[in-house]
This record gives sequence, structure tokens and C-alpha cells, in this order.
Amino acid sequence: MSVLVVDAGTSGVRAAVVRPDGAVDHVHHREVLPSSPAPGFVEFDAAVMADAALAVARAALARGGPVQAVGIANQRASTVVWDRATGRPVGPGIGWQDLRTVGTCLMLQGQGLRCTPTASGPKLAALLDMADPDRSSDLCFGTVDTWIAWQLSAGTLHVTDSTNAAVTGMLRRDASGWDETVLEALRVPEAVLPAIVDSSGMVGEASALAGAPPIAGMVGDQQASLVGQGCTRPGLAKITFGTGGMLDVCVGPDRPAFDLRGGAGCFPLVAWRRRGRLSWCVEAVMLSAGTAVEWLRDDLGLIASAAESDAVASQCEDTGDVWFVPALLGLGTPVWDFGARGTLVGLTRGTGRAQVVRAVLEGVAHRGADLVEAAEADSGLSIGSVRVDGGMSANETFVQALADAAGRPVELSPVLEATTLGAAYLAGMAVVLWRDEDEVARAWSPRRTVEPGREPDRDRWRQARSRAVQAVPELSSLDF
Repeated sequence: MSVLVVDAGTSGVRAAVVRPDGAVDHVHHREVLPSSPAPGFVEFDAAVMADAALAVARAALARGGPVQAVGIANQRASTVVWDRATGRPVGPGIGWQDLRTVGTCLMLQGQGLRCTPTASGPKLAALLDMADPDRSSDLCFGTVDTWIAWQLSAGTLHVTDSTNAAVTGMLRRDASGWDETVLEALRVPEAVLPAIVDSSGMVGEASALAGAPPIAGMVGDQQASLVGQGCTRPGLAKITFGTGGMLDVCVGPDRPAFDLRGGAGCFPLVAWRRRGRLSWCVEAVMLSAGTAVEWLRDDLGLIASAAESDAVASQCEDTGDVWFVPALLGLGTPVWDFGARGTLVGLTRGTGRAQVVRAVLEGVAHRGADLVEAAEADSGLSIGSVRVDGGMSANETFVQALADAAGRPVELSPVLEATTLGAAYLAGMAVVLWRDEDEVARAWSPRRTVEPGREPDRDRWRQARSRAVQAVPELSSLDF
């Protein structure tokens, strides 16, 4: 038997059937793009997302079913509020990148509470203020996993898992339940919140699908990628290079000692919950990764496609001492400076197209090395090698630059996006398709391992990075 996975990302929804050998078959995808109606606003049509999820799930199931279980993976922190009786959204879905809640987060800081603008809690408060200012309506809140589970169950399941609850800003420090102090500050009635369930465990029937297979796995995308790349033992780490970059390292059953953010700029997060037991990870964040390549393509016109960056960069052996800092949206781990800006230094009359393209790829690679160093510092664990997925993992020049900058082997995921595989593993463990986390770890088989070649000048990189910070002082002063 197999597992059906529904994976709702930032730009679309896909479904696939995952076989017991880890093969991902019968992939169906439907685009659901966010919109930006005002500066800093990111919204999506939750009803369109629901239709897309049902369509691709039914199509994949019709081609590859029957299945033993259903897993859900999702973009984290994006927020939907809907009417419990009708199932209709009462406003736009608010995307995880949306920054309309900066003022709310500053207000919370004044009350001694820390919450980032990307978290779901302030977004939920904004939607309630718009649709239910007196908090009298019977509404449901959900992150995207909750919304998809509601659709697949024909409106009978209102649930989320611990990985998604952990990025709402409303979960208690020990992840034991919703934090009443935060709920009161945001004026969020607990009745609108979903029940928190295991990431791997039987949740309920997907009665909107043929055969009503059980929903048995729910997980946020980065944790799904962590599990999908077999990082289920302490010290195993992955980086997903998409629009941004996220490093997650498994730390085991004990929560990291720091609260919101460690000294090196990483976050403590629930990695998954199974049989009521939590596993934790530490996450480091790069705000711009693939975005920098898109900038080369769409704004500078130096490449015709993202894939072409590899061929162009390989036309030169080095950058000619040109350095690019990918701070197009600010800098995340380890410095956390929202006022930092992209920086290109060391240009000469001899600098050409190839050197600039290579500098961009190497700049993203150096940021990847930053994340590795920070994660080691905050987790207290040694990361022997880095597992990599996401669109940029197909770029050979970039992957070699990452291995060089990090000074350790880079293992490439056998699938470009490991989120689907991770959600399948979690759902599959619940129905004993895979026995446990150790079996998942043993299943890891990288497509290729790239060894470090030359040793880069990390000191010169740090000098370049220091020139990118504090570019917009009023934004640099913000700390969440």
C-alpha cells in the first residue's frame, strides 16, 4: 500500500502518491499564487486553495490509489479564518510573508510578549478585528494544514499538529497547549482554535476522497523536509533552498534551553510529535536565496532562466574578488537585521557577467555556511554534513560553492522537494508502513554527495556582510 500526500505550498498545491520504497508517483499540481494588494501585504484566496487541494488529491488518488493513509504538508504560519457553519472564509487568507502585523508585535513587546510578524497569531487577530470585532461569531482559525484537513474531511476535522501550532506564536513554551496569556493579549477566543494532534498519528477520515482513507500525518513544510531527508537523529541537518533558505537540525526529545531565539540567531521548534512525544529542532533562516537568482533573471536580465545561472557562473573559475551579500529582504540568522540590504562589492572594469552571476551563487552559499555555523552554536551539536533540497539544489556551481563555504560534504536529496516524502513518512509511520524514525533515517539515500574543494575566505565574506547591515536604520532598529 501507499500514502497520498497533499502539499500546499506558497505558490500552489500538489498531490502525489508515495510508495513504500520512497518513490513519488502520480504528481498533480495546481497553481495558487498569492497577491500583494498593498506594500507588505501578502494574501491568497483560501477557497481557490481548497478547490485546488481537492482536485489534485482526487486526481492523484484516481491514478495511484487506493492508499493506506493521507499526509498533509503545508506552508507554515499562513492564516485562514472561516465560518464554522458554512465553511466559507470570512476574509482573505493572509500569507506567512505578510508584514501588516508589525505594529501588533511591537504592542505585544510592550506587554513583555515576543512574537514575530510572520507568526499566525497576530494575523488571526487582524482577521478577527475585520470580520468579528466583538468576537461573537462562531468562527474557525487554521493554518493551511488545518484548512486542508477541514476540506478533506468534509468539514468534520478542526485540527493542527504541533509543528504548525509552534509557529503561530500562541503555543506554550513547552508545546503543551495554547498560551492563555497570548490569547488574551490578542483577544483570540480559544473556541476558534483547532485541537492539537500528533504529526504522525490517526486523525480522522478524509471522507471527501474515494475510500475515505485516514488522515495520519500533518506537518509544516520545513519539518516535513527535515523528516523527508532522514534527519530524525540528533545532529542530522538539512537546508531547503527555495525563495529563501531554511536550515533545520534535529536535536532530539529535549527542548533547546533558549526561548524565542538563541544567541546565534536560531529558533527552537517542534520537529514532529509522535505517540504524544515531542522531538525538537533548531532552525536558522536565510531571507533571500532563490530570490537573488530571480533578481539576476527578472531585473538585471543577466540570465534567461534560473537554470542558466549554473552555466554562466561556470564560465569563470572565481569571482575576481567580487562579493555579493543576498540581503534583498534583510538578513536573518545570525545577525537579524531587517534594514540590511543587498550589497555587491569589489567591482572593477574587468568584472563581467559571469563574475557577477558566480558572486550571487557564492553569496547564497556563504549565507548557507552562516546558517550551519549558527545552528551548531545554538544546538550544541556538530553537523558533519548537510543534506540539501529545493530548487537551487539542482545548480552544480552553487552546490559546490556551498560545500566549499561550509567546509563539509553536501548530500543532495533524491527528490528536488523533500516535503512530500516527509509527510508520507509521518503518515506512513502511523499505519506502520515505516516502523519508526530509525527506519526513516536508514532510508536516506542521497542522489549525490559533493565534497568540499577549495577553502574560501570566510573573513572576507564577513567583511562584505558587515557592509550590508544598517542600510535602513529605522528597520534595523526593529527586533522581533
